[in-house]
Amino acid sequence: MLFPSRSFRQILSCTKATQLTSRTLSCHSVSNHFYPTRRNHFCSQNQIIFIPVVYFWSSPLFVIASKFVGSCQSFSTKASDNEEEERVLNEIFAAIETAPRSASEICTAHIDKLCKSGNISAAARFLKTLHDKHIFISSRTYNVLLAAACEKNDTVLISQVFSDAIVSSTTLPSASYLYIAKSFAIGCTDLHRFIKNILELTLPSMNVLNSIISAFAESRKSDQALLIFDQIKSSKHKPDLITYNIVLHILGCAGHVDKMLHEFSSMKEAGIFPDVISYNTLLNNLKKAGRVDMCTSYFKEMVDNGIQPDLLTYSALIDCTGRAGNVEESLRLFSEMKARQIRPSIYIYRSLVHNLNRVGKLKLAKSLLEEMKACSPSDLASTEDFKSYS
Repeated sequence: MLFPSRSFRQILSCTKATQLTSRTLSCHSVSNHFYPTRRNHFCSQNQIIFIPVVYFWSSPLFVIASKFVGSCQSFSTKASDNEEEERVLNEIFAAIETAPRSASEICTAHIDKLCKSGNISAAARFLKTLHDKHIFISSRTYNVLLAAACEKNDTVLISQVFSDAIVSSTTLPSASYLYIAKSFAIGCTDLHRFIKNILELTLPSMNVLNSIISAFAESRKSDQALLIFDQIKSSKHKPDLITYNIVLHILGCAGHVDKMLHEFSSMKEAGIFPDVISYNTLLNNLKKAGRVDMCTSYFKEMVDNGIQPDLLTYSALIDCTGRAGNVEESLRLFSEMKARQIRPSIYIYRSLVHNLNRVGKLKLAKSLLEEMKACSPSDLASTEDFKSYS
């Protein structure tokens, strides 16, 4: 196991660290041997410049542990054997005192340089040193590191960098999650260990876990996304509405309609109430499977539960009933949709015209086609009228 849970508990007993800029830096006096706490520093006449930050008692993120010991004469650290890294650190702390750029920007530039040169291991060591000195980098820098680790297929480094970001409460962009999904090949045994390590953090938000599942689904690794979902369910974490909506979408797109319906039932049994996205996902995939009766049944359940149907709801129902030859029901739903002030889409008009022609109602089909052509852009649905599953 890469990250001992005991270490995470020690970290989480401390206050959340802050990300520093040059405006938050100040000069403090410290003795040759100082002992940082979360509230004060012991000072003497010997002065050095350092960054006042929240202290973490231990770092769980990398194999080699080191301690930062201050010196009145320099900022070098006894734990580092890399002279180049030591020289850069001295430059960084000197620049913090004199330059307007923030510490984060300086560190980002150096990590970016190491990654571009292909020296990923040095970048990882530097991140470890920054962590020990209580400096937490920006989300952009984490993204650069994750991209470099992904390019090298280094799942160990991916795990280390991602866990560091989670512990420091950094909000990562969606691209970072896609790098994670790309790094774990199908059948990779490291994925289970990676998720286990993330789950052992102090209750990472479901937003993080949902983003991981969604990234694997977007990367066309649906089986791995579902394995992560099962792993989450077997832990102390509880999937939320967004988790289930993502999983319903994955199962529906994969054609596993029965499994989709099973998870829908499981969601309701867990006390999670479906929303319009949940029902639209069901209706759309039931339509594709040709299960007209089930579409009608779930639509009735949706309305009975007080959930207002939207454009996607009616699109699925109108197309579904029309394909089944029940054009009268399609036209009734079309009228109902307009009565609810929901603007029709070009897709709905084309579906109606096609299905009316198919059953021989040519005059009515021609009438709807002319109505569609007479519509102005403001009469038709726009992209804002459509909602995604997540």
